[in-house]
Amino acid sequence: MNNPDYQSDQHEEQMPQPIVVFQAKHVVTMDPGRPTADAVAVRDGRIVSVGSLKSMQQWLDTNPHIIDDTFADKVIMPGFVDPHTHLRWGGTATSLPYVGPITSPTGAPATPTRQDVLSHLRALDAAMPPGEPLFVWGFDPAYQDGHLHRDELDQVSKDRPIWVLAYAIHYLYANSPMLDAIGANESTDIHGVGRYPDGRLDGTFVEMEAVRFAQKPFADLINNRDTARQGLRALAKTVQRAGVTTTADMGLGVQDFDQELEDHLEIVNHPDFPLRMVMASAEIAMNMEHGPNAAQFVADLALQSTDKLRFHGVKMWLDGSYQAMSLRVKYPGYITGQNGLRGDVPWNELAERMLPYWERGIPIHAHANGDEAIDAALDTLEELQRRAPRFDHRFTMEHYLISDTAQARRLASLGGLASVLVQYVHHRSQIQNKEGLGPDRAEATARLGSLAREGVTFGLHSDFAFALLPISPLEAAWTAVTRIAADNQTVQAPGERISIERALRAITIDAAYVIGMDHLVGSLEVGKYADLVVLDRDPTSCAPEDLRDVRVVATVLGGTKIPA
Repeated sequence: MNNPDYQSDQHEEQMPQPIVVFQAKHVVTMDPGRPTADAVAVRDGRIVSVGSLKSMQQWLDTNPHIIDDTFADKVIMPGFVDPHTHLRWGGTATSLPYVGPITSPTGAPATPTRQDVLSHLRALDAAMPPGEPLFVWGFDPAYQDGHLHRDELDQVSKDRPIWVLAYAIHYLYANSPMLDAIGANESTDIHGVGRYPDGRLDGTFVEMEAVRFAQKPFADLINNRDTARQGLRALAKTVQRAGVTTTADMGLGVQDFDQELEDHLEIVNHPDFPLRMVMASAEIAMNMEHGPNAAQFVADLALQSTDKLRFHGVKMWLDGSYQAMSLRVKYPGYITGQNGLRGDVPWNELAERMLPYWERGIPIHAHANGDEAIDAALDTLEELQRRAPRFDHRFTMEHYLISDTAQARRLASLGGLASVLVQYVHHRSQIQNKEGLGPDRAEATARLGSLAREGVTFGLHSDFAFALLPISPLEAAWTAVTRIAADNQTVQAPGERISIERALRAITIDAAYVIGMDHLVGSLEVGKYADLVVLDRDPTSCAPEDLRDVRVVATVLGGTKIPA
C-alpha cells in the first residue's frame, strides 16, 4: 500500500505486549467446536490462542511470551456473565439501616421476624434526634409475616416520619407523619398508592411511580451520591468474588441519569474496577426526561461505549415483584383472592411506547415476573413484529418466574429470549407457595426445562442487590440442574431441570448473548476479551448436587489476575 497516512499509522503503533500463557489442569472453553484445552494465551487484553503449549508453539516461537503456571492445578472457564444486576442503585439502598430477614449484602445483621423489625425501628427511633426522618431498607413480606401498613408503623412513632423500603424495592411503607411529609392524602391519585377498605391511605406505595413519589421530597438524603459511588465499587467486588467478569445494570437513570452516567463512566472505566458492565436504560426515566426523543437519546448513548462500559437496550417494567408478592398472575390469582400490580405504563400502551426503540434496533428488556405480565409482554412483542418485522431483536423477558408451557412456545415462535432468576426455586418457592402463589405455580417457578425444549436462549441472573439471596452463578446453575427447594429435599417440578452443560451456558455464553456481548465474552475463543474465572474443580465433571460447592479462586479481566 502507498497510502502515507496508513504508513504513518503503522509507524506510530506500539510494540505488542508479550503473550502470557495461563496454564491450567483443565480449560472449559464453552466453545462447542473446541470444548476443552489446558492453556489460554493472552495479549493486549484479548485471547490469542486456546489449546496446549504444543498447539500454540508457533505463536510462542515467534513472539515474546511468559508461561504463567499460577493456575496450573486449577480449572479455567470463561468469566461468568450476570445479565441483570443493580450495583449503584443497590449501593444506595444498602447504605440505609437494614431490616431484612437475612444478613445484608454488606454484612448488616438480619432482623428475622416482624417483631424484630418493629423492635429495631423503635431502637433507631429512640437513638435519633426528634423530628428527623427515618429511612430503612430490606423488609420482606413473605418472610416477615405480610406487608407493613400505616397504623402499624404509627405504633413505632406518631411524631417521626418513617418509611420502610422493601428488599425488592417495589414496595414502600410509610407512617402517618411520613404521609404528611411527602404530601400524600386521600385525594392523591397515583398508580400504586394503597388504601384501607374504608378508602383511607394505608401507607403502601407499590411500583415505580408510587415509590418515586414517596421518595421525592427526600431524594437528596436518600440518593446520596458519595454513598452510591462507594456502593458501586463495593458491590462490584462482591460480584467479582462470585466469579463474574461481566454484568448488566438493568435500570440506568432511575435515580438521576446524569449523575449515574457520569459515575459509571468514571468508575467502571478505571483500570482497577474488576468488571465490565453493560447498561440498559430505564424506559420510564427516559420518557420522563426526553419524551418523544427518548429512543434516539438511548441510541446515541452507544457513542460513549468503551471496552469496559457498553450501552445496550432499554428496560420496561410490566409488573411487580415475585418476592414482594406484587407480580401479576392469571386465573385463579393469589390464594388470598388478590393479585399484584402492573407497571407504571398501561399494558395497552406498551407497543406504542416500545416502537421507537424497536425501529432503531435497540434491544428491549421486559420485566415480567408473573404469567399475566408475560402475556402482556408477548402481546407487545407480537405487535412490534407485526408492525416492523425484525430478526435477532433480542427482546428479553426479565425474571420470567411464573409462566406456562404455552408461553415458552410463543416466546420461541416470536424469537424472544429470557433472563431468569432461577435461584428463587431454591430460596423462595416453598415460602411463596404458603404466602399466596399456591403449590402449582410455586413449584413451577422458573420453567427452564420448557424454555430449553422449545429452543429459547436464556441466561441466569441474580438481580443483585435487590433479590433476597446470595450472588452466585454457580448456585444458580446448581438450582437449574437440581431444582432442590429450601428444605434441601424437595425437587420442584423435576421436568423443568436442565443439564449441567446448558446451565453453564446460561451463566456464560448464553447470558452474554442476552446482553449483546456474545461476540466479545462468554466463551474462550480467539479475539475475545481475556476474561476468565478460575475454579478449584471442574464443574462439567462433578455430580449435579455438588455444583454449588465449586469454589471461585480468582478471575482474570483483560488478562489481569484478580484474586477472589
